[in-house]
Amino acid sequence: MKAIWNNQIIAESDETIVVEGNHYFPHDSIKAEFFAPSQTHTVCGWKGTASYYDVVVDQRINNDAAWFYPETKEEAKNIENYVAFWKGVEVVE
Repeated sequence: MKAIWNNQIIAESDETIVVEGNHYFPHDSIKAEFFAPSQTHTVCGWKGTASYYDVVVDQRINNDAAWFYPETKEEAKNIENYVAFWKGVEVVE
């Protein structure tokens, strides 16, 4: 699977995990140069507290377009530190 934004592949992996319709990419499969930490956090009742990244490609910023759970609740341990996308990031095979 590939995550693409602004015509740039920002993550690529054959080992994504699909949860609630979202592909979660292993953290080491994202291209770090396109990610900047965000101050945003949200809480999911069964996964835990999510942290976010801004996606930055060619000086364009897509705020909070990627999220991950640095420490999940027990039910979601399989996606701990995996990264998922939204806000126009296209995930394709």
